Amino acid sequence: MAEDAGGYIKHHLTNLTFGQKADGTWGIAENAEQAAAMGFWAIHVDSMFWSLVLGVLFCLVFWAAARKATSGVPRGLQNGVEMIVDFIEDTTSSIFQHTNSLIAPMALTIFVWVFFLNLMDLVPVDWIPGLAKWMGIEFMKVVPSTDPNITLGMAFSVFALIIFFGIKQKGVGGFIGELLFHPFEAPKGGNPIVRILLKVAFAPINLVLETVTLIAKPVSLGLRLFGNLYAGEMIFILIALMYTSAVFFVPGGVLHWAWAVFHVLVITLQAFIFAVLTVVYLAQAHDVSDEH
Repeated sequence: MAEDAGGYIKHHLTNLTFGQKADGTWGIAENAEQAAAMGFWAIHVDSMFWSLVLGVLFCLVFWAAARKATSGVPRGLQNGVEMIVDFIEDTTSSIFQHTNSLIAPMALTIFVWVFFLNLMDLVPVDWIPGLAKWMGIEFMKVVPSTDPNITLGMAFSVFALIIFFGIKQKGVGGFIGELLFHPFEAPKGGNPIVRILLKVAFAPINLVLETVTLIAKPVSLGLRLFGNLYAGEMIFILIALMYTSAVFFVPGGVLHWAWAVFHVLVITLQAFIFAVLTVVYLAQAHDVSDEH
């Protein structure tokens, strides 16, 4: 039974992977071991597929709401979309005190898209993988945010924007200067030669500290989302194992319902945190040194 349970869990946590096999040919991995051996350049087809599908769904939902929008009292879909837009706009404006028309739409996109990715965690774990297996597809993970490739990919896209806006606002010299001359600074006044020597002495320490801080932003952003959703998916899989026993069938159903209700809060909160931290990091990228 333990072996069957282990195989069940391993199967549900294995991605549909395309990459180079041991014999040098390229194709879909036939088992979990082959998928793991494909290395860095392998592509998780299921994660990419569901991310794109849910991204298109997000665009279609908001397009449908915009197409039918009226100037009167909003109802139905329009009311829901306007509530989300107003909420994200208010949150963004309270954090981001600079002028950049990209930030609020990007925060909205991140929040809704990540929410849709997370929402797939509420689909019963055997439904879509079972349908895929019936169609001849061995593996099918349907929650893209349980794949670190997806979450870190999104996080490093945010990181690229942090670098871009940091250089745009402060210039190359100002951006590098923040890495070299913060947080430890030479005291103002006094002998200028001593100040220069202190700056030179502090520069390597500052560079290490600031580089670690800078890189930690996307890593923590991506891993936080991945860790929370992966743990949630694992619990759903473990609960699903209870349905194989007549004794635990009813308790399993109760636990499934209870965890699903709680997980609605988790998936929403994680989407919100990802969006808010993105805005916070971009606000910091727009700050100039004398504002700190």
